[in-house]
Amino acid sequence: MSPHMHVASQSWQVSALLSLTVGCTALAYLAGWRRLRSTSSHVIHAWHLASCLLGLFLIWIAVASPVAALDAQWLTAHMAKHLLLMTIAPPLVLMGMPLLALWHALPRPVANAVIGPLFRRLPEQRLGRELGLLAVCWIASTATIVGWHVPAVFAVGMRSAPWHTVEQASFVATGFLFWWPIVRPWPPVTAWPRWSLVLYLFLATLPCDVLSGFLVFSERVAYPAYLSAAPHGEMSALADQQMAGALMWTCVTIVYLVAGTILSTRLLSAPSVHDGFTSWAPATHVVTRRDSPRVEGIW
Repeated sequence: MSPHMHVASQSWQVSALLSLTVGCTALAYLAGWRRLRSTSSHVIHAWHLASCLLGLFLIWIAVASPVAALDAQWLTAHMAKHLLLMTIAPPLVLMGMPLLALWHALPRPVANAVIGPLFRRLPEQRLGRELGLLAVCWIASTATIVGWHVPAVFAVGMRSAPWHTVEQASFVATGFLFWWPIVRPWPPVTAWPRWSLVLYLFLATLPCDVLSGFLVFSERVAYPAYLSAAPHGEMSALADQQMAGALMWTCVTIVYLVAGTILSTRLLSAPSVHDGFTSWAPATHVVTRRDSPRVEGIW
């Protein structure tokens, strides 16, 4: 049994906990979405719900479903997990406006007494804007991608269940951080020039292209653990590695190209200070009103 297979066989408790966490998050989001729809239907729509739940479902597939155990045998499956956790699921969740829905899912006394004041305070608002700093987001995501694919670091995650959990958590966290300034569910306004977001996406493809190119064109297996896991020896492991690199290359290129096209279209069509994916004028108008106890204090 390979080290990674041993890790997978020992981590069912973690999978159960992650399944419970994702399930509870989905139920809380659904409760907040329904409560918000019952008061201000034009703030959040059915497609927000579908987007967020789909993103949460993809996270569950990557970290807690039976399919997640396939990364013990195939680097391609391991790469697919990374892409789901960092490239595909986070923007789907963020486009569902999760902060707004989850805030409304909380009991009203808790939301008004604890969460509401936190969002209204200027230091927290400045912190929210700091999270949108493009350089910080780019460095964090790049360091995660490159760092965990260094063979020595990769081997640690395959041998240790705790470190494997840390690896997956870091991909989720930096995935949300990376997509935050693009989707921007909060704050809705930024001082950054809008064209910088297109450049931000372009620069983000570079480390992915280098890594995927290395995996595709390398003549040796970069991660020896898959030599014993692969059923047909080194050539199968090498082909698996090349497939993983091609998957990363293709997926990142398509997703970033689509996001860049959307941003470029908005940049050229209608100048506005609200240039994120979820920054629509009707929603911004409603959530900034002070006369509604259900929506005030968020943005």
